[in-house]
Amino acid sequence: MYLRSDQPPQGSRLSLRVAVLGGAALILFGILFFRLWNLQVLAGDEYLAEAKNNRTREVKIIAPRGEILDRNGEVLVDSRTSLALQLNTTKLPEDPAEESAQLERLGELIGMPLRKVRRTIEKEEEVAAGAPVTLKQDVRFELIAYLEENQAEFPGVTVQRVFVRRYPNETLAAHLLGHVGEIDEEELKEPDYKHLEPGDEIGRAGVEAGYDRFLRGEPGITRIQVNALGEPTPGGQLVSTAPTPGENLKLTIDAEVQAAGEAALAAKGFGAFVSMNIETGEILGLGSYPTVDPTVFTEPMTQQQVNALYQDPVTAPLFNRATEGAYPTGSIFKIIPALAALENGVITPEETIYDPGSITIGGQEFRNAGGQPYGAVALARALQVSSDVYFYTLGARMWDSGELQDWASKLGIARWTGLDLPEEAKGLLPTQQWRDQLYKEGGTDRPWSIGDNVQLATGQGDLQTSPLQMAVAYAALGNGGEIVTPHVALEVEDTAGRVLKEFEFGVRRKVPIDPTHRAEILEGLHLAAQVEDGTGVPVFGDFPIPIAGKTGTAERVGYGDQSWFAALSPYPNPRIVTIATVEQGGFGAESAAPVVLSILEEIYEKQVSEATTAVEAE
Repeated sequence: MYLRSDQPPQGSRLSLRVAVLGGAALILFGILFFRLWNLQVLAGDEYLAEAKNNRTREVKIIAPRGEILDRNGEVLVDSRTSLALQLNTTKLPEDPAEESAQLERLGELIGMPLRKVRRTIEKEEEVAAGAPVTLKQDVRFELIAYLEENQAEFPGVTVQRVFVRRYPNETLAAHLLGHVGEIDEEELKEPDYKHLEPGDEIGRAGVEAGYDRFLRGEPGITRIQVNALGEPTPGGQLVSTAPTPGENLKLTIDAEVQAAGEAALAAKGFGAFVSMNIETGEILGLGSYPTVDPTVFTEPMTQQQVNALYQDPVTAPLFNRATEGAYPTGSIFKIIPALAALENGVITPEETIYDPGSITIGGQEFRNAGGQPYGAVALARALQVSSDVYFYTLGARMWDSGELQDWASKLGIARWTGLDLPEEAKGLLPTQQWRDQLYKEGGTDRPWSIGDNVQLATGQGDLQTSPLQMAVAYAALGNGGEIVTPHVALEVEDTAGRVLKEFEFGVRRKVPIDPTHRAEILEGLHLAAQVEDGTGVPVFGDFPIPIAGKTGTAERVGYGDQSWFAALSPYPNPRIVTIATVEQGGFGAESAAPVVLSILEEIYEKQVSEATTAVEAE
């Protein structure tokens, strides 16, 4: 055999392979060495900390929400402790049959069928995925003892101490106070809730929502040491940070005034009331009926129960009729065309208009209630007897000038009031521009006409406003033209009762009102409430506190007549406005006026008592 001169010797090829393999091994060894050196030297402290963390667990300690108090310090809402049965669904068996068996056994213990257990899990995981699911609150101690003794049979089941809202006065001020509920995934993305976690509770409505940042406390943390199975070791608590309770919120509400209004309203029917200080905007009472017991929100609810509360078109128990209701008002609106006509020189206080019981305008007849004629009436008398013809005439005189709408808007009709609660409706103030545009778009069968303004002048037609907006308008008449900001928050206190913050709500704007015009309208309202022939005399004729008030009876499409009453008290220098409305309550004096009377009797209880004693002594 002959070797080619260009081929390397066999031994040289073997040496080359050994050298390559050795170099590769050396490189791999170097990589491994440097990796181990990095883990043990450079990142050693970091991994040591992580290893220690694997042996510890953090348990969040829920903070109790602050109390909500009335203006006199009476507790309206506080918190109580409750033991809640919670389930960590990640620790359920992976086998579907075993999972169902465990959930069924658990359901039997708490009196809940398997179907409802699964529905509860699905519902809570939709709201807060990954958080422990609360299956039952207020768990009995006997059940807790049983679960602890048989923990191995129920992995993932724990009993946690939680705080639940307590309502010592049951339904009192339910709409105003609101309720709390678990935060959802979308809300967790909001800046106000960036520090919260799935399962945390926030205010959902009313004061609870509007002042959640004060009422919600800061949770505490307990760190415990666990073994390889994740179970706490004996004496394993490492450190604990106590939770910070929420701050207390004192409201402007007077619980006794609130209770008086709610009781009177419930006796009359669906409706609402507002009682407010006309100088400061502090709300003394604000209620709506039907109402709801907020305790229902402290326990899991079925979808059917939720629908009944939110979607019932008739009772609508969660609908706050005082702030969200949008209604025609009838004759209590008449103070607005009166001011508009006086301030714009359309009429003088002394000028009379002849009232034969009806009037024809634009080819349409408009009648007083029952066709009652009142003869020649000036402004004060027109308010006293509630002459519709008088105000129909004012509406006709201002039908194309916009003066009536201008004054209605100035006084707050169909405008946000600035109320410090999240529930409020804007309403609708009909104008020529609005109706003409609606007609152009095909939303109505005719453009604006003189009849629309005639109807508006008596609080009818397309007008949609709330009791709260009417209270703001009456307050402006009573205080001389200041549009106050209605509010329910007074101050924030710590748990020891020390004031941390006082809320200030300024005047939103000033509406110039001639004092003589104001006095004339107030006089007419006083005559209407307490002087012979006044529409409110059957209710307020014997009330010992002088007031200025007005009845209203509004026609509402698809419903019976709506009853209204508005009062400024005491007359002639009022401090408080009180307004009530009752759906399908008939004439103003029949339903709404008695509600206002009950509220004023509570407000002026001492004065009423003294006056009654003096009369009896005579």
